[in-house]
Amino acid sequence: MTAAITLQDCQALDRDDPLAPFRDRFDLPDGVIYLDGNSLGVLPKATRARLQQVVAQEWGTDLIRSWNAHGWITLPQRVGALIAGVIGAEPDEVVAADSTSVNLFKLIAAAVRMRPGRRVILSEPGNFPTDLYMVQGLAELLGGQVELRLVERDRIADALTDEVALLLLTHVHYKTGAIHDMRGLTERAHAAGALTLWDLSHSAGALELSLSADGADLAVGCGYKYLNGGPGAPAFLYVAKRHQDAVRQPLSGWMGHAAPFAFTDAYEPAPGMARQLCGTPSILALSALEEGVRVMADAHMGAVRAKSRRMGDLFLALVEQRLPGTFGIACPRDSARRGSQVSLTHGEGYAIVQALIARGVVGDFRAPDVLRFGFTPLYLRHTDVWYAVDNLAAVMAGQEYTERRFRDRAVVT
Repeated sequence: MTAAITLQDCQALDRDDPLAPFRDRFDLPDGVIYLDGNSLGVLPKATRARLQQVVAQEWGTDLIRSWNAHGWITLPQRVGALIAGVIGAEPDEVVAADSTSVNLFKLIAAAVRMRPGRRVILSEPGNFPTDLYMVQGLAELLGGQVELRLVERDRIADALTDEVALLLLTHVHYKTGAIHDMRGLTERAHAAGALTLWDLSHSAGALELSLSADGADLAVGCGYKYLNGGPGAPAFLYVAKRHQDAVRQPLSGWMGHAAPFAFTDAYEPAPGMARQLCGTPSILALSALEEGVRVMADAHMGAVRAKSRRMGDLFLALVEQRLPGTFGIACPRDSARRGSQVSLTHGEGYAIVQALIARGVVGDFRAPDVLRFGFTPLYLRHTDVWYAVDNLAAVMAGQEYTERRFRDRAVVT
């Protein structure tokens, strides 16, 4: 019989944690155990000072001169280069720009153009909705020249036929946390003559990624989850260097022009990743994202991933120790196949999450019945995991979730 896990065991893990010093670089609210960094990361302390500098000095005093004097014009590339180090890409293969949805549209359209004669975009049912919606919108725009084909994840490799232009997948599933085999599926796609587009929104900053080594063609990701860029932070997109001259994205805005300040009538795409830009970048938002990524870039991603796996395993073991048979397990039990989250299921999932939040343990809910708990290794402790499950046990023992105040659903769940 496995010995019961104790609070002292968790405290010992915290004492030996090489990432423990990173916690002091975040502005964590008192009395809160935050298990929702997979949806919105917390505020890095450096961000507050950086935004004050941008507002008061760069915008407030230097005004328009800051595009040159403070490098605003190259901020998308500068932040992109930082992100590249976190996702296993080259510095000139990533830019930070726009939203994940917009970047998806750009790259989906470009990929279809790069594979003339092929009309199928292959994905899986239950992929993150915006990924599927962007394909549906493009198909409508093109009058049926594009087909979205959905197959279950265990059939994806076999569905890669010579009809497929693009394989579009979220690397870590937003609801279950299940990880796709990026290298293996990319190889299968290439063997079929298709391109790959990976959504890294639940991977970047949490997993060890190696886009270059895995042969990925295209990728997108958001900046407000594990990269701690703030609510609505700019997203990023990746184009492997071998494809950059061929990728012609359809949102040919002036910032993607080869010479934007020449103000010519005809569009000419910039070389390299600059052609993936569209409109004027949000300097305040990019400055905040830059500070979040700087913190992440200082961490060793191997240590981040090891702690992520350990915390997820600890949470699952404590739930089964304290609440046997109470919840279904919607995520892989094998931490090598699971992202930095644990997903439980329960018919009263929404109310349970709300009752936990009232106790200061913040997770979130995904319909129809999934309770999600994200583990952000840079600022969470193993003792936080212990107390989170302790509070979950109290919520269930006292049936606190049956209170009316926890049952009325807010717009954001």
